[in-house]
Amino acid sequence: MDRRATLSTLLGRSPVAKAQPIVESVKPPVLGLTAYSGAFGFEQAAHLLRRATFGAKYAEIKAAAAKGLNATLDDLFKEIKLPNPPLNYDYATDPSVPVGSTWIDAPYVRDTSTGALLHQNYRNTSLRSWTYENIFNEGISIREQLTLFWHNHFGVGENQDPKFWYRHITLLRTYAWGNFKELIKKINVDPLMLRFLNGNQNTVNAPNENYGREVLELYTIGKGPLAGPGDYTNYTEQDIREVARALTGWRDQGYNTVDANTKVGSFFRISSHDTKTKKLSHRFDNREITNGFDKEHETVVDIIFTKSEVARFICRKLYRWFVYYEISADVEQNVIAPMADILIQNNYEIKPALRALLQSEHFFDALNIGPMIKNPLDFSINFIKQIGWSALNAADLANRHRAFNALFREVGTQQMVYFDPPDVAGWKAYYQEPAFYRIWVNSTTLQARMRLTDRMATNNYTVGVRTGLNVLEFANSLPTPTDPYLLIEDMVSVLLPQSLTEQQMTDLMNAFLSGTPDYEWSTIWTNYTKNPGNNTARSSAETKLRNLVKAILSLPEYFLS
Repeated sequence: MDRRATLSTLLGRSPVAKAQPIVESVKPPVLGLTAYSGAFGFEQAAHLLRRATFGAKYAEIKAAAAKGLNATLDDLFKEIKLPNPPLNYDYATDPSVPVGSTWIDAPYVRDTSTGALLHQNYRNTSLRSWTYENIFNEGISIREQLTLFWHNHFGVGENQDPKFWYRHITLLRTYAWGNFKELIKKINVDPLMLRFLNGNQNTVNAPNENYGREVLELYTIGKGPLAGPGDYTNYTEQDIREVARALTGWRDQGYNTVDANTKVGSFFRISSHDTKTKKLSHRFDNREITNGFDKEHETVVDIIFTKSEVARFICRKLYRWFVYYEISADVEQNVIAPMADILIQNNYEIKPALRALLQSEHFFDALNIGPMIKNPLDFSINFIKQIGWSALNAADLANRHRAFNALFREVGTQQMVYFDPPDVAGWKAYYQEPAFYRIWVNSTTLQARMRLTDRMATNNYTVGVRTGLNVLEFANSLPTPTDPYLLIEDMVSVLLPQSLTEQQMTDLMNAFLSGTPDYEWSTIWTNYTKNPGNNTARSSAETKLRNLVKAILSLPEYFLS
């Protein structure tokens, strides 16, 4: 299906002509995981960084192209220290946490009259703005994209204690491209997961199968075709029951605590653990699990990971996140299968398999450049990172905190709320057939997306004061801002995944200059650069640039990656 044609129908109000629909014919054979050997220029570097990060500036794309593919991948997977913890940005009445300090180990205070916990709301907003700031400060790193990938994979939601959330998201960030098997072992006893899927209620006398079911169906091996009553090809109902028994005895602690001495974590209660032998089904070779106390949950994971379908399952999810939702028989054979082999050969280290995908001929195939509809976070952050936002110019922590939280709410109106996926399976765009990515765009979210880009482009986005995109700085960061044709070409190359038609470029020029002869733009820009403090010169250049940026962001192509 032609994504641009679909979006063109939805975006009928744009003053710029839409690209002609692409007529799909029989697709050529999938190129597979063969290492990419073609040119790695600006277009290829932009594609890689568009998929692996939340947006790269012109200079960063140019530098990546100059470095080459392997060096850029080295940068993307370079080990970097974890971000400093979130702070109390502006809440002056928390007795345990002064402004400018972190709250991640601080107790709450309970209102004696209502019983409500005080200070939780500001900590939630702090966590959100901290998360968005980490995304904006990611540099050339794939870590934040993978953190969101794992957040979607595990699907933990609901309004939980932000101290628990901080530890959960830090766990995902720590294992971003690390060992998948070890990550599952950590997730088994993660305090937030114990609460989310009732693992903290799973005891020898009252087994709770919620997590045991999801760790098989959603987190590791996946449900195959129904092969018989209670038999899902890859596992059975018997396996769910036995896995749940093996996971009994774990508890979380520190949830919403008002006690400064009670730390957030998990612990094992021997008296709640089922010490009897567990017997798995024929799907796991009738393996028996003898009592292993607090290490038994790790044995479960080791057994599950003996099955190669685990590797194929997670590789399909990585493929849908970084390449495209459609996994044909050709893709399964030539991309997923060899990628899974690499994962198994490297004992389930994610990095070698994912790197092979991102440096493959298949990834750089022209058919895979620009067919993906951006999720709301990518859509909202890409252009702001690439162009710049005046609200983030402030050095004041409180103002930046408010700006990031405003952006958090904007992405939420587009139906993607960080820390609250709608389902334990994650966001539907990554698993709901046949719509997949098209789920992101509907009458409600379309208006929210266009409202955001329009207000940002025209300097009408309010965060206490009117703010907008740094269009002058953006133009100045490009190599030839005095030439209107080259300026538009360079903006398009940064903001859009594919080149435009001649008619679209003409329409952008008309939106940019609004009847002014093209040769006058050089004079307008030169007047501004020579007299940046002159309001008339500044306004003349800024107004035209805002019109241009608004027109580019209104195109269906901006919705694509």
